[in-house]
Amino acid sequence: MNKNLVWVLLVLAIGLVVTGGYVYLKKSTKQTTSNTQTSSAPTSKSWQEGGVAIAGKYADAEVVDLGNGQYRMYYSLEPEVQGFNGQVYSALSTDGIKWTQENGERKQMATFPDVIKLSDGTWRMYFQNAGVIKSATSSDGLTWKDEPGTRIDKNETGFNLESVGAQSTTILDDGTYIMVYRGTIPEPYKTSEKVPNQNTQLYFYATSKDGLTFEKKGIALDSRNETLYGLIDGGEWVDFDSELRMSFWSYSGVYHSVYSNGKFAAPVFDFSNSKDSKVKFAPNPPGDPTLVRIKDTWYMYYGQHKKGIYYAIYK
Repeated sequence: MNKNLVWVLLVLAIGLVVTGGYVYLKKSTKQTTSNTQTSSAPTSKSWQEGGVAIAGKYADAEVVDLGNGQYRMYYSLEPEVQGFNGQVYSALSTDGIKWTQENGERKQMATFPDVIKLSDGTWRMYFQNAGVIKSATSSDGLTWKDEPGTRIDKNETGFNLESVGAQSTTILDDGTYIMVYRGTIPEPYKTSEKVPNQNTQLYFYATSKDGLTFEKKGIALDSRNETLYGLIDGGEWVDFDSELRMSFWSYSGVYHSVYSNGKFAAPVFDFSNSKDSKVKFAPNPPGDPTLVRIKDTWYMYYGQHKKGIYYAIYK
């Protein structure tokens, strides 16, 4: 479903009023690990700032490959905009840099669009609504029909969650659906330092055989440590050069965790657009990363509160 420190606080307030409980924060394709200390892997490439992909008060980008040399980006309206009703829009591109908005709205009352292609060629969108995760299907990726029921509710053993959302879903080689999703605890992370957020966010995960009924598996990544300080958001699956990763953002910027053999590895720091590396709680870090490879080049799209959706290039 971009988001950022001021936005997080604003969104928590607005989201509860607008939708009666949902929190707007934000995203192709089992056991958990408590190791959440950052590590780094040597590489000759790094993420370099590009420019603006979609200008305006938009966030929560999600990009899908249409298979014909075109790519579609789904993205959401930010909640402080007058007339906000959870609108989702879309745009097309052939090069990952220039995006042309398509006419109309894709959905309303749907945040954090998370879109996958099904085996029959149709599409399914998972989205947050009223603090839970629901789904809709489409034959063309433009007109969507809601599916009945709830995919993921707020009930999580051992936790009192006020909402779940910012989900991402992929299908593993054996046909299993795996979804990661953020759960929000309505109290700040307790540390010796005062953190900006008044809530704590963890990432949980669940699996499914049909993409509709999910079995919850518990915590995927725990933010309650001196690396993430209680903030983890905008989770996004990506098959990055044959390595299945979950990308996400926190106060310092964008991280990823490698998923392998049923476990999520320790987070690795990837990218920040902050000019001061010593700032622990950046005022507007890159939010809600979504990654896609276009013409042998990796692009990362991320939200910048009140500015739009920007991109970085891996080179």
